[in-house]
Amino acid sequence: MLSQSLYPDIKPYLSGTLRVSDLHTLYYEEVGNPEGQPVLFLHGGPGGGIHPVYRRFFDPNFYRIILLDQRGSGSSTPHATLEENTTWHLVEDLESLRKHINVKNWMVFGGSWGSTLALIYAIKHKERVSALVLRGIYLFQDWEDEWLFSPTGGAARIYPDEWELFEAPIKNCNSSILKAYYDMLTHESYEVRLQAAKAWTRWEAVTSTIMPNSEFIDELTQPDLAIAIARLECHYFLNKLFIAEEDFIIKNIQVIQDIPCKIVQGRYDIVCPMAAAWTLHKALKYSDLDVINSAGHSPIEDGIAEALVRATESFKSLYLQLS
Repeated sequence: MLSQSLYPDIKPYLSGTLRVSDLHTLYYEEVGNPEGQPVLFLHGGPGGGIHPVYRRFFDPNFYRIILLDQRGSGSSTPHATLEENTTWHLVEDLESLRKHINVKNWMVFGGSWGSTLALIYAIKHKERVSALVLRGIYLFQDWEDEWLFSPTGGAARIYPDEWELFEAPIKNCNSSILKAYYDMLTHESYEVRLQAAKAWTRWEAVTSTIMPNSEFIDELTQPDLAIAIARLECHYFLNKLFIAEEDFIIKNIQVIQDIPCKIVQGRYDIVCPMAAAWTLHKALKYSDLDVINSAGHSPIEDGIAEALVRATESFKSLYLQLS
């Protein structure tokens, strides 16, 4: 059930595409106030794509809300491709989009993988980020992948029945879990790719909400979305996000110490456990951490959605002071 605190449905006043390489073209849209404070929404995954509900975390009279489908996601083309698709490509895509739509700097809002991309973008382009709103923190530390993708990790111990379903397609493989899934997700047979993608996204869906949500499971396991999420997530996780420096975010956190940051975290987030949000909050001395004790990972759970709206509302006074 969607939170009543979200703003009403709204349609884009502008949508377009941006060619960022010979291969990749990004889809983006803008909603709200064309003269308002720019805010960039970064979806999760990688591969998740944007959804109409994501427009509703922001006051459309105050904010110029910019959303894009990252490489291989949503309406960006080519769909679910792994070629020329790394964290560093995505970071520079954000800069290309910013310049394309003539934005000097913007608030960056991201959840799950979107929080990771937001932090890395802010570290690389600090002068372009006026504020951060982050949800379901993923710092890509080794323990986080172990937690979600290991039979001895915490998630498998909390959901042993669902872990068996997740592990079933690769039960007889001798490779690591990520490598075995990668081999299936890049298989020449569409049926093999789809089987793996549905198992992967079901595991993500069932661990994302504190209460079972069959509609959410059905949505994430739809073929096109499932294949984009599973292929891209596996591609990124198997390759350590293509970041050579271990613990990159925390080691470079001093760069963004003075950027106002609000963190929203579900206490019972299984996908991105709260320890990561706590680590980030302690490292960012000016951050605010809003822990939702009745929520998991999904941004549309009532407590999480309400907290995200509170965060974007709280920044309105800051921007008014600066104007």
